[in-house]
Amino acid sequence: MTRKGFGPTGVDVPNVGLGTWQMENDDETSAVRALRRGLDLGMTHVDTAELYGSGRAEELVRQAIAGRRDEVFLVSKVLPTNASRRGTLKACEASLKRLGTDRLDCYLLHWSGSHPLADTIAAFEELVQQGKIQSFGVSNFDVPELEQALALAGPGRIACNQVLYHLGERSIEHEVVPFCEKHGIAVVGYTPFGRGAFPPASGRAELNALAEKKGVTPHALALAFLTRRPGLFAIPKSSDARHVEENAGALSLSLSSVEIAAIDRAFPVGKRRRGVAML
Repeated sequence: MTRKGFGPTGVDVPNVGLGTWQMENDDETSAVRALRRGLDLGMTHVDTAELYGSGRAEELVRQAIAGRRDEVFLVSKVLPTNASRRGTLKACEASLKRLGTDRLDCYLLHWSGSHPLADTIAAFEELVQQGKIQSFGVSNFDVPELEQALALAGPGRIACNQVLYHLGERSIEHEVVPFCEKHGIAVVGYTPFGRGAFPPASGRAELNALAEKKGVTPHALALAFLTRRPGLFAIPKSSDARHVEENAGALSLSLSSVEIAAIDRAFPVGKRRRGVAML
């Protein structure tokens, strides 16, 4: 299994974890079963947020990790509208209650909002001092926003930046990924299979052929590519235990430079963009 240092936290985390966005819309029994199967297979990085189903996803995670909390690298996120200093503290308490735990391994600002970032980071630091979170980070931040966060928090304090990243949306590789690598910030890719058909039409034949030759699923191959660099992680969401098992195939899948180059040609990085892509 591939485990890598998660930014400056000193914690080794599997390259592929478990996302929960929109899981509240799925069958509860299936969702919890899928999360537990992921944990069984070593996908112990579990990501959620107060936004997801207004906390319902956190409640599903609570069921899945019951009796197994110490196995899990648990991440949740505060909404920008709640991210004042006092609001962040209150939101964290509510998330902890829904998750049935006394701590988060990492707590993120979901995206940049109207509350001063300095206040949010001050609240994060207070939560660290209280032992309620072990580390903190951001989500959907572009390079100027990351620069601001680093200036406020100081070096070695921003654990990760969680961003949209899939074969059809690789624009973070132009600036965001190099910046994060330079400053030791983990990059966590959400929605790693995109929102449309997978594999994407352009490049589908090449990916399928390579997966067949390698004896793996296209899903596992894509995840291995998206986590090919030391600071890259992915959090695919699935409420189907069989799909989770497919995704887990990427945990120990290594790609040769030839294979990486083939996927790179099939799904080009594309043009630079202003800011970061969001769903």
